[in-house]
Amino acid sequence: MKITFLGAAHEVTGSCYYLEAAGKRFLVDCGMEQGPNYYENQDIPVSPGELDFVLLTHAHMDHSGNLPAIYAKGFQGPIYATEATCHLCDIMLRDSAHIQMFEAEWRNRKGKRQGKPLFVPAYTMEDAMGVLKNFVSCPYKKEIVPAPGIRVRFVDAGHLLGSASIEVCISEEGKEETIVFSGDIGNLDQPLIRDPEYLHKADYVVMESTYGDRSHGERPEYVKLLAEVIQRTFDRGGSLVIPSFAVGRTQEMLYFIRQIKEEQLVYGHDGFKVYVDSPLANEATTIFQEHIYDCYDEEAMELVNKGINPLSFPGLKTSVTSDDSRAINFDEDCKVIISASGMCDAGRIKHHLKHNLWNEKNTILFVGYQAIGTLGRALLEGATEVKLFGEQVHVAAEIYQMPGISGHADVNGLLEWAKAYESRPKKIFVTHGEDSVTEIFAKRLQDELGCSTMAPFSGTVYDLAENVCLYEAEGIKIEKSKTSPKAARAARAFEKLLSLGHRLLTVIRKNEGCPNKDLERFSRDVQSLCDKWDRTDVE
Repeated sequence: MKITFLGAAHEVTGSCYYLEAAGKRFLVDCGMEQGPNYYENQDIPVSPGELDFVLLTHAHMDHSGNLPAIYAKGFQGPIYATEATCHLCDIMLRDSAHIQMFEAEWRNRKGKRQGKPLFVPAYTMEDAMGVLKNFVSCPYKKEIVPAPGIRVRFVDAGHLLGSASIEVCISEEGKEETIVFSGDIGNLDQPLIRDPEYLHKADYVVMESTYGDRSHGERPEYVKLLAEVIQRTFDRGGSLVIPSFAVGRTQEMLYFIRQIKEEQLVYGHDGFKVYVDSPLANEATTIFQEHIYDCYDEEAMELVNKGINPLSFPGLKTSVTSDDSRAINFDEDCKVIISASGMCDAGRIKHHLKHNLWNEKNTILFVGYQAIGTLGRALLEGATEVKLFGEQVHVAAEIYQMPGISGHADVNGLLEWAKAYESRPKKIFVTHGEDSVTEIFAKRLQDELGCSTMAPFSGTVYDLAENVCLYEAEGIKIEKSKTSPKAARAARAFEKLLSLGHRLLTVIRKNEGCPNKDLERFSRDVQSLCDKWDRTDVE
């Protein structure tokens, strides 16, 4: 009865856990690493063909993206997930395979001229289509038995349509242990989907920590804020362009805009058009509408019961073909364009930026996290010119970011989720967070809740039957072969900031025992600083 931590260990993406129990070998999640990769991840200890099954928390690529890759290497077992997750993976894994093959074609075309060896994609469309046949849909809360001695239950995690925390009960040699995998724990009061459901009993917990050191702060009035952005953009004769993630965030925007139109919060522009220019987003919206009764929250269900589609409204237009997409930019009316990708690093959004960035009447509204090195991040940081399709494009449009919108629970939400356990688990393993954040949150769980915690590195092996660590791996940092001067300066600046953060903690400790009024003034100063600089927009 052992667990081996493979991915999302001291990193935010690539969730993957390997278990040996009741004579079976299986994975919980099989995610793709996205963004910067800081530590080496250990391979699955056995050949993929020897795995008996996979349990999947949700459809996001950093949890599901490598499933076609293990299929390509021989895995043939079932993949258990909620019905909505199965449906979302059907479009997202096919889309990922398309991207993999497109990238391989581009790199090989370029590499051939340079005499480089053939680049092989991680997987093909055939692999994606093959693994999709192995998905088995599971209802929330109903116990399933993927193998003798192993019982599984999916509980709503409130992060994405169909997202789940997974409770795994294992019986082996007269012992029974329960381990809960949190998956990504959702933020409270998200549009459309339910709040995360709490579990109350577990011997072990594997828990995410994406926002384990941060609070989202006061929740903005998203509908009012979005209406104000639309109003001022249209009043000056411009269009609003929203780079948006195709699954989840796009549907939230449609939900807000429907309310804006219903309540007539934008004046003088009745019947304005809203284009959703992303085939993946349009497919995802259809899936959202197919899972009304098993995933929607009370507010959304009230609309449904009144005969109202929460994701549709007059003036909504979907774009599928390339011709449809190109035609949008010939529409001279004031309009809203929602297009992928969310960070402007690929897809149709780049075409819309090319046609709209130069015009000071337009607005580019960011509604999600923009990673370092992306076009979206460059625009937010004040770029005056950007290169699109080989052309320099002047940035004259208003650039604005909607604050505080996130699908992840903040540190307070994570703590509330952990507090729900009626008795303290034997061990809480803190994963799926930045390097220092996993340690910070593990310490906080220990100090505030009295939990025994561990933030394992990839390769760590733990015996669940005996409650003992069999092998504690050390983090193996990936050495970057080449760093640009700009990146090096950014790293040095961040290290300086980090050292000042450590100094702040030291200063805080030195003030222990000071008068309450001084401590309160100090707290206000720190709170003000955090509110000013906190990044609450990570996807």
